[in-house]
Amino acid sequence: MTDDQDTTTRPLPFGAIPTLLKDLLPHAGEDIDPVAMARKDLKSNLPRRFWTRVEVKQQPDGFGIALDDKFTKTPARKPLLVPSQTLAEHLAQEWQAITEVIDPAQMPLTRLVNSALDGVSLQMQEVQADAARYAGSDLLCYRAEMPDRLVALQQDQWGPLLAWAESEFGAPLHVTQGLFFVEQPKTSLDAIRLVVDRFDHPLTLAALHTLTTLTGSVILALAVAHQRLKLAEVWALAHLDEDFQMEVWGQDEEALTRRAAKWREAEVAALVLSLLPAGKA
Repeated sequence: MTDDQDTTTRPLPFGAIPTLLKDLLPHAGEDIDPVAMARKDLKSNLPRRFWTRVEVKQQPDGFGIALDDKFTKTPARKPLLVPSQTLAEHLAQEWQAITEVIDPAQMPLTRLVNSALDGVSLQMQEVQADAARYAGSDLLCYRAEMPDRLVALQQDQWGPLLAWAESEFGAPLHVTQGLFFVEQPKTSLDAIRLVVDRFDHPLTLAALHTLTTLTGSVILALAVAHQRLKLAEVWALAHLDEDFQMEVWGQDEEALTRRAAKWREAEVAALVLSLLPAGKA
């Protein structure tokens, strides 16, 4: 399932940043919170850049982003800290790239880190369960009935990933054609859950969950996390059906625009997974 599907049946546990009920403009002596400032009133003009210097600074609990020597915080007022200096440097690049206004839509890595620290950290087991649940209806298990060329493409390109999941995780999954639901072996679902449970840091779990929802496949997300495939390869596999249809009927510009926006989210999730391997964050 992709994030275009009904969120009432598969909610994103960490997707909604809580509304802040007080003025988040920095007061004298306080750390600044530019992301929360940008979110506090989406109908008004976005706040303008107000700093001249962006730096990565090490703190006792990780690496933070300092804007003119004041550390940023998450929308929930937690210190925006990450365990990797390299990851912090990527965050700093997002802040440095701001030229005029603070637009969270242009800051996918900052949004992912905020979601991890403010949301995922509070409900790790629920998010782990939600990601693992995708194995019960994984994209790779639902194949077209026709035309023959698409059927062959899915078998040739999706089949090896299911074989990998069976050999790597001990999780064979059944395949079906059409829209008929196929029950997956409980032992396989349990095996996938054990693998997902190894993502025991909010950042790595948020990244895995993001890739899972964007592709509709926990197997594809795990293929990125385990460096079985590169993100570009996984992205192509996740959009195999869509690309086939566009090859036959012509390009869908709206679909391509949506995909490009999702690609930015996928890129930062893959970056987090490459810098913070599961169990090592």
